[in-house]
Amino acid sequence: MVSTYLSYDLVSRDMQASLKRVSNQNIVARDAEYYKTNIGKVTSVDDFMDNYRLYSYAMTAFGLGDMAYAKAFMRKVLESDLTDENSFANKLTDDRYREFASAFNFSSDEKTAQSSTQVDAMVDLYNQTMVSEGDAVTTETNYFNAMMKEVGSVDEMLGNDRLRGYLLKSFDIDERYYSRSLVAGALSSDTGDSQSYINQTLGPQRETLNTQVTDARTRLAAATTEADKNRINTEIAGYQAQLSSIQKYYDIADAFEFQSDGRSPADGAQTNDQKTAINSLYLSRQDRVSTASAVSEDNYFKSKMATLTNVEQLTADTRLYNYVTTAFNLTGITVVRSTVEQILTSDLSDPNSYVNRFSGSHPEYMALAKAFSFGTDGTVEAGSAQTTQQAALSSSNYFSRYNDVQDAADEKAATLYRTAISDIDSVDEFLTKQDVYQFALKAVGIDPDEVSSYTISRVLKSDLDDPNSFVYTLKDDRYLTLAKAFNFTRDGNVTTPLTAQSQGTITAIASDYTVKMARFLEDDARDKARADAKVETGYYSQKMLSIQSASDFINDDRLVNVLLTAYDVDPTRVSKDFLKQIFASDLNDPKSFVNQQADVWGEILGTFNFDAKGKLSDVNDQGAQSLGKIYETQNKYDRQTLEQQQGEENNGVRLALYFERMSKSITSAYDILGDTALLEFFRVSFQLPDSFSNLDVDKQAELVKKYMTLTDLQDSDMVSKMISKFTVMYDLENSSASTSALSILTGAGSGGSISADLLTSLAQNR
Repeated sequence: MVSTYLSYDLVSRDMQASLKRVSNQNIVARDAEYYKTNIGKVTSVDDFMDNYRLYSYAMTAFGLGDMAYAKAFMRKVLESDLTDENSFANKLTDDRYREFASAFNFSSDEKTAQSSTQVDAMVDLYNQTMVSEGDAVTTETNYFNAMMKEVGSVDEMLGNDRLRGYLLKSFDIDERYYSRSLVAGALSSDTGDSQSYINQTLGPQRETLNTQVTDARTRLAAATTEADKNRINTEIAGYQAQLSSIQKYYDIADAFEFQSDGRSPADGAQTNDQKTAINSLYLSRQDRVSTASAVSEDNYFKSKMATLTNVEQLTADTRLYNYVTTAFNLTGITVVRSTVEQILTSDLSDPNSYVNRFSGSHPEYMALAKAFSFGTDGTVEAGSAQTTQQAALSSSNYFSRYNDVQDAADEKAATLYRTAISDIDSVDEFLTKQDVYQFALKAVGIDPDEVSSYTISRVLKSDLDDPNSFVYTLKDDRYLTLAKAFNFTRDGNVTTPLTAQSQGTITAIASDYTVKMARFLEDDARDKARADAKVETGYYSQKMLSIQSASDFINDDRLVNVLLTAYDVDPTRVSKDFLKQIFASDLNDPKSFVNQQADVWGEILGTFNFDAKGKLSDVNDQGAQSLGKIYETQNKYDRQTLEQQQGEENNGVRLALYFERMSKSITSAYDILGDTALLEFFRVSFQLPDSFSNLDVDKQAELVKKYMTLTDLQDSDMVSKMISKFTVMYDLENSSASTSALSILTGAGSGGSISADLLTSLAQNR
């Protein structure tokens, strides 16, 4: 009879070839093909368990074939939430159940409009966009001012998108509907010239409207009924709206120095005062306060302080009043203009003055009073309203507080968004929830007032895997960003977030990584390893939810290290080029690069939701299992079948193969004692009697540690030596094979013999 060692060696020498032979066996191949073809049709645990062929195949693959009868028990395993430490599968001591549960998507991620990661990303994007908009205001203002020295004509200015946009925004003219000829005519007009374009074109209209207003007011004064008064007031409002629209073009004409033929004068299209005026207009039209607007307000304040002679001039000027109340945090509803006047005219040496009476509860009153030099009568000499130090303090306060209200509003908007988005179940509901709708559109840089909800609906229902879907026809990255930020199906319902890996896979990888890093360590060293692993797995768990491409993953060494370590692959032996070839492979193509490598690489690749181009896609999502988990199940089934078939010939070979497979997952002596096959491997290796199992379990554990150096299990060469020793001892214990075993070791066919010393040495080998 062939020895156990030789039989084992014939199988393990080229394990991949041995497994290939098994997978090519007719029955095995048919079962594998059936599993791969039908597992994707499974939509529930009931479907899975009702198809006994699928169910028993998977149970066998994970070494749970003897538990196939316990369907109620296995249902609880499959429905366990592996992200919950107290879930059923996680509380079982046998890791095979957790591994089995992680291979399926029955406790898959919750269907939601946005995951918590996507919500965080949307809020971050909103903040970034708001900052960018503020920066853009400064950039556009600087560009406009610089170009006013360079632009040669009206046509050149209106032909420049940025200059035209700045101009129309400043004068509140909708660029979608503006008349180029009217704006061009206004720019080349002199409002003081009765023959200029603007006076010839809009002048008569303005005169007619003014006449109509005068006439209407006369009729209003004579009206006796409320109905007549309301009708005439509405009429007047209409005339005034038209007059305001006409006035915009007169203001445009006065804001530039273009000649009547449209050319710029030698000194430029604007004077410095005109630039300052239009800059202020542009900034005032912005929805948000920016650094540029803050600088403008600060300059305005300083210029006015030089000529101020009384308090009323400050409180009557809205810009000055807002500046002061902002700088000194007087933004409460109880603060009115008279409050500021009383503060600024208080006699600080008088304990009964307004400031001294209320500064205890309102210290900001005292701060404001000390920042100005008005007399108690409210007057001051021109240029003396503030000292240099007082002016510097006011400016500093303003710049530290000018956007406080805005920041608070942003924070409130983000809070409302986080709360409301969790209740969104469809695109239609998204469109009706204004807190969500406006926040999301602003986050990606889309003005909610400039796009229809119908367009947004079509964007959110677009199939991102279809290059011909609606969102791609817009050729606008803002809309694509919006579509990618949500989890809506083509019919407008919510679905599971598409991430680089499923949450279940991420959880399983994090768990495996932690086990690997703390393996065989004790006490403080083990605690530190687990703490360090928690940091890395926390990073992995969070980062993987935002990875958008294979290159993003490959270039993140921390992510790669966690993944490969979890799969028992040494990260230091894997290059980025190798990983690029793996991720560029097609798992369904037998000739692709990944399918020429060890099986583990197919299992790894299949857990990712990337297409062959490395882009995020659900190409590997097969429903109940990812493609990687399907391959992993098939690989495990082939291995189980190989071991079973070898065991039919020689149970020692089966035990050796089992030990080789399980050696990577052993973390303590108790793992060996809790596994019948591993315990038998250990008992035979060290020729212990069957009664060994009757000892106290802690005594057994001490003997395992005494005879077997567990850390050697991390060394493949040492594992091979352990297996070699086992095969010899197995043959010695089983007399039918002992002669063959001895003949291999001693060359008995040539007449040699084995010495007692050699037997003793083998028995003591560790």
